[in-house]
Amino acid sequence: SSTSVLRYISLLPATKTLTPVEHGSLGGEMEEDRKKGSFDEAEKRKAIQKLQDLIVQGDKVVLLGAGASKCSGLPLIADLTANALSSKALRDDSKKVLGAVQKSFEGEGISTIEDYLSELVDHLAVLDRRKARGASGSTIAISGSEFTREQISAAIEDVKKSIHDQIAIQAAVETHRRFVQCLHRPTRPGKKGSWQKVDYLLLNYDTLIEDALALERIPYADGFEGGATGWWNPQVYDKDDKYGRVFKLHGSINWREMNGEEFPRRLGPAIPQNNQMGIVIWPASTKYRETQLDPFATLMEYARRVLRPLPGRQRVLLVCGYSFSDAHIDIEIDRALRASEGNVTVIVFTYDDRPMKIVEKWHNDPDLSHQVIVFSRRGLFHGEKWLTSDADISWWKFEEVVRLLEGET
Repeated sequence: SSTSVLRYISLLPATKTLTPVEHGSLGGEMEEDRKKGSFDEAEKRKAIQKLQDLIVQGDKVVLLGAGASKCSGLPLIADLTANALSSKALRDDSKKVLGAVQKSFEGEGISTIEDYLSELVDHLAVLDRRKARGASGSTIAISGSEFTREQISAAIEDVKKSIHDQIAIQAAVETHRRFVQCLHRPTRPGKKGSWQKVDYLLLNYDTLIEDALALERIPYADGFEGGATGWWNPQVYDKDDKYGRVFKLHGSINWREMNGEEFPRRLGPAIPQNNQMGIVIWPASTKYRETQLDPFATLMEYARRVLRPLPGRQRVLLVCGYSFSDAHIDIEIDRALRASEGNVTVIVFTYDDRPMKIVEKWHNDPDLSHQVIVFSRRGLFHGEKWLTSDADISWWKFEEVVRLLEGET
């Protein structure tokens, strides 16, 4: 129940902080040392144990971003951007288009290859809409240059190819195997088929979670039927014999568009591919086109469902490697929190020193703050707790999250 989960949270450790706080919302009061300092190791170990207990208590949902793949040798967004911009996959025309898009993002903010891809997809949607309405305008202006639909479309495919080439590499999967082992621990050790069920909302394009589940022999559904090569059939998500459900909300490097087919295919590495097979990935900020079509629309509908707790149960959402920069996802989590009547708990592991963006909004909202626990690089934040540390705490890293779930200190 939500009450039992909150009791577990109330036992999370106190570190030295600047001001005393009350913890009535956590089921009791704790005195805090006013002196700022580092975490007490004994209390930190208690926090790790209670984190494990919290995970065991609720129905589990995991939200992973690209940061969760860094330990496997895959690039973070900054490296992905730099490498994509210099990729040999970009033809000369595509470089011109991409250069114009880059120029439109000039300013003090930081832009990424996913921002550029989103912009291109949006431009393509505008041109398609004009064409459908019989408009005479067949080009679109970007930073003072005019480009055709064909140029925009080709640039999109070249950028996707450059992203694919960086991610479709051999990557270490051992940490992800340990991760799924922790989450799917058998409810009755030694009994075959007694794994715990977990839903995975994945924002990255790689296949590390799918590979880890398969290597651990945990039956899972990813929306496709078949084997290494499969066809889209979301009904597999509703089968009772699946203990993991994987929702690739931004597509995947092994999904392809097939000529004459409405839905993508999952293609195995042995299948010959050609330029007519578009890579089915789309970035966080894409507003049009893909977001309104399947499989994206179906995946988002399932995401809404899995974020809602079943009647009388607690749902625990563990977030790692995600910077809360996807408005679609942030809105759905916010709605789930507000509609849950306290039965959704969000655990965020973040590189930020403190809660930022929408997480800060939740932390400052008295109606939601007790449902959100933030393990940051410089402290632990939950409800009225603001437990800070002078030194960096490495628990924001995916590999450290795995160690915490395993019970290590």
